[in-house]
Amino acid sequence: MRKLKLQMQMSLDGFVSTGPNDEQKWVTWALGDIYQHVLGLLDSIDTIIIGRKLAIDYIPFWQDVLTQPDHEMYGFAQRIVAAKKIIFTKTLDKSIWDNTELAKGDMAEEIKKLKSQGGKNLPTGQAGMIVYGGTSFVASLIKEGLIDELHFFVNPVVLGKGESIFSSLEEFHYLKLKKAVAYNSGIVLLIYENNQRK
Repeated sequence: MRKLKLQMQMSLDGFVSTGPNDEQKWVTWALGDIYQHVLGLLDSIDTIIIGRKLAIDYIPFWQDVLTQPDHEMYGFAQRIVAAKKIIFTKTLDKSIWDNTELAKGDMAEEIKKLKSQGGKNLPTGQAGMIVYGGTSFVASLIKEGLIDELHFFVNPVVLGKGESIFSSLEEFHYLKLKKAVAYNSGIVLLIYENNQRK
């Protein structure tokens, strides 16, 4: 079975955005610290899972960056544009971007089907998948126990209020810490395996 991984920026008090538009003005954009980990994650996957609300702006943004070879995120854009992208939607009837497919069925069943499919062979083994927000889409995946590995960039900021990807949970959700890295910027990378007990 292929793993589904999550990468997300998070405040120290557990919020991932401060409003309905996923504003992240509080994020510490320390690319020099976290960039290699971000690229390494993308090199371990061959499929990106994304919700329709985020896809509308996210995919065109990285397509535009790809036209700017001097952009500091050019390597990231190369990987995003080249990867297969599955857009979860109830409203789109057809995909309007390259390397994209629509998933319109039951979310849990669609994810389980994707996990059972083979991925491209990589030096590190079978390629997995990664999910990029938004908040409500990721919260739904977590509630269903569908994310296997969580990569959190915990920022040195306390928001006091905001949106959490854990707000839909109705019981304890157990995680196993795999790795923790503290960066000079104050960001702490926490990598967890889903160890949910049901």
